[in-house]
Amino acid sequence: MTTKMSLGMWIGVVMLTFAAAAQGQTDDQGWISLFDGTSNGWKPAEGENASTFTIKDGEIIAHGPRCHLFYVGPVHYGDFRDFELKIDAMAEPNSNGGVYFHTQYQDRNWPDKGFEVQVCNASYKRDFRKTGSLYRVLDVNEALIEDNEWFTLHVIVQGRRVVVNVNDKKVVDCPDPKPAAGMPGRIIDSGTFALQGHDPRSTVHYKNIRVKPLFPIVDYHLHAKGGLSVDDIARFANLHAIGAGVAINCGVGFPTTNDQALQQALTSFQGKPVFKAMQAEGREWVKMFSPEMIAKFDYVFTDSMTFTDQRGKRTRLWIPSEVEVGDKQAFMEMLVEKTVGILNNEPIDIYVNPTFLPDVIAKEYDTLWTDARMDRVIEAAVKNGVAIEVNARYKLPSEKLLRKAKAAGAKFSFGTNNGSKDDLGDLAYSRLMAKRLGLTAADMFVPKPDGQKPIQRKGLPR
Repeated sequence: MTTKMSLGMWIGVVMLTFAAAAQGQTDDQGWISLFDGTSNGWKPAEGENASTFTIKDGEIIAHGPRCHLFYVGPVHYGDFRDFELKIDAMAEPNSNGGVYFHTQYQDRNWPDKGFEVQVCNASYKRDFRKTGSLYRVLDVNEALIEDNEWFTLHVIVQGRRVVVNVNDKKVVDCPDPKPAAGMPGRIIDSGTFALQGHDPRSTVHYKNIRVKPLFPIVDYHLHAKGGLSVDDIARFANLHAIGAGVAINCGVGFPTTNDQALQQALTSFQGKPVFKAMQAEGREWVKMFSPEMIAKFDYVFTDSMTFTDQRGKRTRLWIPSEVEVGDKQAFMEMLVEKTVGILNNEPIDIYVNPTFLPDVIAKEYDTLWTDARMDRVIEAAVKNGVAIEVNARYKLPSEKLLRKAKAAGAKFSFGTNNGSKDDLGDLAYSRLMAKRLGLTAADMFVPKPDGQKPIQRKGLPR
């Protein structure tokens, strides 16, 4: 019997399977520890009073002149947009402190970027903004916590909404925070976290710092090559608390050309905490493998970089010697027709390296990829349920196409398409586009469960 899983359930499986910052630091609810009892992953502002922060008995203690301690560790690349954050804190008498989110490292002064959630109990008389305040945005006047009392700050940021709970009491629910006067950097964006050391008379303790990302990062387009093993990729994903999919190149010109070779490749994945991906190379792949073997992969992706042109010549767009463009407009029409045909006919999950152009015309991308051509490709992808990759290696497709695709209801995936270990997991472009477009978990590709994969629904073209 096939078990059906909702999108939310599948995202939960992805994050619980892969979101592990270090061994034993992720619990069964998806919370990832950002503090292991040492200074690992945290950096004080080096321009002023770094000694304000000390670590003792598994706590970060802020006591001394103004300084801020920033998370600079690897989890989610130190860049969080939608998330839940929990921190246990305790303020000694007459103490002020705070927790920042959507901020960034700076070497002195109060952080210019991001929002502060206040830590300030009744005994601190110099500020009416008490614990739980979204500082100077939505302030809490009531003192909820006693001095020397441990409590949990629970901050939830999703879209433009910010919720702050003190223990189990909701004290802030701000649907669209605006920057306070004189604080232009207090905007919903993305960034890291920081702890505040406020002044020499204040002592605030912090511990049990954990985060649950609400926007899952999965790199579905990785290769074990250039000195990389699948284990290396799994360790990288574990370090950054992201998901990873490792692809086997299958098709003409590659070692994997039949079911037997495909099974050998799959065997190499056994026991590895990564997705198993089939990269279907060229248009011949649909005649080379059985549906039963293809269905053993978690997902299948392909691109439109390999095809037979109108003259019957097999062309690989990334090899200049194989490319004959001739009339640019005619070439583009042919490329779009090939791409739409792939999306309509081949049983794939993701269209990768999308809208790639050969070097000879790559600089004319914005001119040659007209609105009409973009629309044809997007329409075919949406109609066939094929996700569009945001490819970090080639920085494709353009932001314009991505915006059009989002408006059309497309799904998206992230992919590094690494050439070696040097660019492993470099998702800077993917994450930037996700932020600019305001992508949410619901916009992202999730592998289909058994019984619902494209190869099982569509079969191979005849």
